[in-house]
Amino acid sequence: MRKAFALPTVAIAAAAFPLMAMSTASAHEGSTSYQATLNSVNASGASGTGMVTLDGNTATVMIEAKGLLAGSPHAQHFHIAAQGACPGNGLEDDADGDGFVSVSEAAKYYGAIGSSLTLTGDTSPDSGLAVDRFPAAEGGSVSYNRTFEVTPDVHAAFEAGTAVIVLHGVDKDGSGAYDGNVKSDLDGSLPMEATAPAACGPLAAAQMGTAPKGGAETGAGSTAGTENQAAFGIGAVALTGAAAAGALAYRRRQAEQA
Repeated sequence: MRKAFALPTVAIAAAAFPLMAMSTASAHEGSTSYQATLNSVNASGASGTGMVTLDGNTATVMIEAKGLLAGSPHAQHFHIAAQGACPGNGLEDDADGDGFVSVSEAAKYYGAIGSSLTLTGDTSPDSGLAVDRFPAAEGGSVSYNRTFEVTPDVHAAFEAGTAVIVLHGVDKDGSGAYDGNVKSDLDGSLPMEATAPAACGPLAAAQMGTAPKGGAETGAGSTAGTENQAAFGIGAVALTGAAAAGALAYRRRQAEQA
């Protein structure tokens, strides 16, 4: 059954983002903040908190997450224009019985990619598989901070309550790598672990002051320890129809470096 996760309390949000515990008087005029509790999907054990401040179409995004596969890249996105919800942590949404709630099975809840939460460069759906520009989980944790422009449809999704933060990549068998016999629903050459959602949280208006103005324009986080980049989703172009160009470019770079 569908599970829409509750918003964190002010105390939890302030603990996750100390710099955000500020009065509305000090926030820049015309902005609106949104927050999300990131809960585990596919029994990944991942959890965290997200905060987004929109000032027009300028988004300042902060994510703190833990319990992820260490040393591996984790795609992260705003998903939009569906139910504004997340699948449960169990297998009630595993329609094909393969032991995973896949991207395809979860999309009815959280929708398509609206923005790719990359560390640098493009943030459009075209970068949905830009594995060299997503954060790698250092010690199983991701800390992300970036300011960038979103498109009007993404802004509208926030206002409509259909914007969701999703982090992808699980280590369901505990091997320390993206592997396993179950293949990704996006590309049969990849393990399902590489693309399955790991954490998810709907975004709703924050019950506190907005985030500080500005942010790290080039992002914050790490791409170190990306041993599992090749297995992550280079060929998983079905994650977003526009991702094919970015995935092919990345494959060419890898081939040239081989």
